[in-house]
Amino acid sequence: MRFKNKTVIVTGGGGGIGLATAQRFASEGANIVLADINPDLLHKAENELKTAGTKSICISQCDVSNEQQVEATVNGAIEHFGTLDVVVNNAGLMIFKKIEEQTAQDWERILNVDLMGAFFFTKYAFLKMKTGGAIINISSIHAIETTPMVACYAAAKAALLSLTRSAAIEGKAKGIRVNAILPGAIDTPMLWDNPNIKAGLEQVSKDTVGKPEDIAAVVAFLASADAAFVQGAMIEVDGGRLNRL
Repeated sequence: MRFKNKTVIVTGGGGGIGLATAQRFASEGANIVLADINPDLLHKAENELKTAGTKSICISQCDVSNEQQVEATVNGAIEHFGTLDVVVNNAGLMIFKKIEEQTAQDWERILNVDLMGAFFFTKYAFLKMKTGGAIINISSIHAIETTPMVACYAAAKAALLSLTRSAAIEGKAKGIRVNAILPGAIDTPMLWDNPNIKAGLEQVSKDTVGKPEDIAAVVAFLASADAAFVQGAMIEVDGGRLNRL
């Protein structure tokens, strides 16, 4: 098993890509730390993992936009399992408004979760993680090609790629690899609740809708020794969707 005795923090672990990622790591022997702001989703995900046979698991109710809670989650992972080897920055938030209707508070809310959350976890991983660690940031194809009414989300996800580049440069000296994944249309509530899709402003064909497990598989690769020479990469996992836009 590639991740036996390795400890993995997955943010936004209560469902969707986060839960699928936790399940993938658990299936390969990892200790799992599920972090999510929603306690109901967190406990439901924990029960689902335990029912599937996961024994090395702990949960952390964490608002990733709160630096103190992020630090507590990192410290808790190390106290519980003795190590921190992988951080998956998956927690994300999206709103749908025309630019002229967006407020400073809207931007602060999205940036605090989608960008600052990843920064806080990267900061404390750099402080606590030993050589050989890995950080994987879940960005979005919206960082490259986007649609109406998601300006703050697209900007945050683009900035996350910039953070990935900087962290990869600084992490190399620490022996910590930092990479990003840009998911396309993935079968999660965030996709189907998208009013752009409901209104037909954004077209989604069935052959370009992936599963959360598709993203989890690439996350696991980037976290593994198989990706030992992969640093600062930004991998599109979208079924070729960007090629058609």
